[in-house]
Amino acid sequence: MTLDLDASLALLRTCKYLPEADMTALCARVKALLLEESNIQPVQSPVTVCGDIHGQFWDLLELLRVGGEPPETGYVFMVSAACPCELAMLASLHKVWAPSSVQKGARRSGGRARCQHKYGNANVWKACCQVFDYLNLAAIIDGRVLCVHGGLSPDVRTLDQIRIIARAQEVPHEGAFCDLMWSDPDDIETWNVSPRGAGWLFGATVTKEFNQINGLDLIARAHQLVQEGYKLMHDNAIVTVWSAPNYCYRCGNVASIFRVDDLLAPGRAAQLLPDEEHGAEANGGGGVGRDHFRIFEAVPDQDRTTPARMNLTSAQYFL
Repeated sequence: MTLDLDASLALLRTCKYLPEADMTALCARVKALLLEESNIQPVQSPVTVCGDIHGQFWDLLELLRVGGEPPETGYVFMVSAACPCELAMLASLHKVWAPSSVQKGARRSGGRARCQHKYGNANVWKACCQVFDYLNLAAIIDGRVLCVHGGLSPDVRTLDQIRIIARAQEVPHEGAFCDLMWSDPDDIETWNVSPRGAGWLFGATVTKEFNQINGLDLIARAHQLVQEGYKLMHDNAIVTVWSAPNYCYRCGNVASIFRVDDLLAPGRAAQLLPDEEHGAEANGGGGVGRDHFRIFEAVPDQDRTTPARMNLTSAQYFL
């Protein structure tokens, strides 16, 4: 079937749903695109890196307003897939419309009840799950900046080890695949057990060794709420980017997106310097600093709606 992408995007931007036939066809097209892509999808700068969105549809529209619309602006999304139907639809449409714009997602279950309520069956939810199963595990920008949802794994020392993981599956409970989705950097030296019950805590020595072995300047990741929107750690070898402002409508945090351009040339990522306000300082001698992080706030409550038929609580909305 022929899908009118412009008309579909216009409809979704009002937080309305695509017909079931259109949505299942869209998922099939996205899956076909993903089948041609690597576990670590190469991306060229300039590109904008985004962290978790957590189903906050109206804040995603604000993110696109701040960062620029696809296809003029390319994006790497390091998000979990726990999202409502309308956000999954919008992301899928942008993937078809500009295949380089939506590159990375971590997978979690979520949204079945919402799809069931809207469509009267689970067909759309199942189609979305098939897409989620084929999402890339990571992206690499100009061969120098690795984008991954969670973090590193004691089972992975090289990028080639990520490239051979079988990704068309649910996230396992342990192992390299799990760790890439669930691990977190911490103020330790090497490895420690994660309080999440999945993945690991990893320290500065681990991050720096991984970057050196793989010729990386920086690891960009999401997965953790940061009140200031982003946080640099491990002597600026890794940055957490968080893109869900006022998370769950109660945390009061700002969000950020990270613009990677030609200033982030080989070796320049080390020139990211911390400051007290936002964790990075513009470097007058070149390199990347505060200006590469765009900070934005949540859309006001009066400017956001949910589809009339659903009547879900805000807590359910983010499951």
